[in-house]
Parts: sequence; structure tokens; C-alpha cells
Amino acid sequence: MILNHQEEPNGLVQATIVPNEANADNAELFKEELTALVDNGAKNIILSFKNVTYIDSSFLGSLVVGLKYAMPRKADIYLVDLEEDIHDLFRLIRMDRVFKIYKNYNEAVKAIQ
Repeated sequence: MILNHQEEPNGLVQATIVPNEANADNAELFKEELTALVDNGAKNIILSFKNVTYIDSSFLGSLVVGLKYAMPRKADIYLVDLEEDIHDLFRLIRMDRVFKIYKNYNEAVKAIQ
């Protein structure tokens, strides 16, 4: 299990990436779990990176695939709790323009409402 998640009302899902290293070893399972959340009716997925200290390109690719899967199904993914280095990486590769990134869960929920 890569994602620990809790479903809330109205299709809101709070999910946390469990491993500290988001890498090629767990990217495929992450993609499967993320798309399964969408298939099970999630409309807004707030994805916490609070445990993640390292992320590689394979995992980033799975994250993008998950977003591409979610969008035509009228679902969205919000990223929260990114460590400064990981947030800097998202800015460097301009993924901050692709994903909605918030400081924490509460800020993401406010943006959804």
C-alpha cells in the first residue's frame, strides 16, 4: 500500500503517500491506487506528501498519469505538505503550473469550496 486514504463526504478523499521515498520501486503501485480512488468516485483528492523526503522522475510520471486519468472523469488532485526541496523541484520543472499545490489540508479544502 502506497496510499493511506480516508474518504469524506461529496467525493473528497484525503490521501497520504506512505513511503519516505517516492521512486520507481513504488511508482506503478501508486498509479494504480490513485486511479482506483478516481474509479471509486473520488472527485477531489488531497494528496499529502508529509512523509516524502525524496521523489524521482518515475514517481512524478505516475503522478502526471494519475492527473491525466482524473481530469476527463471530472476529478482533481491537490498536493499538500510538500517539503521545501520537493516544492522547489516542482517549481523548477514547472509542475507547479500543472498541479494545485497548497501548504496544508485546510488550505486545499478552502480552495475546493
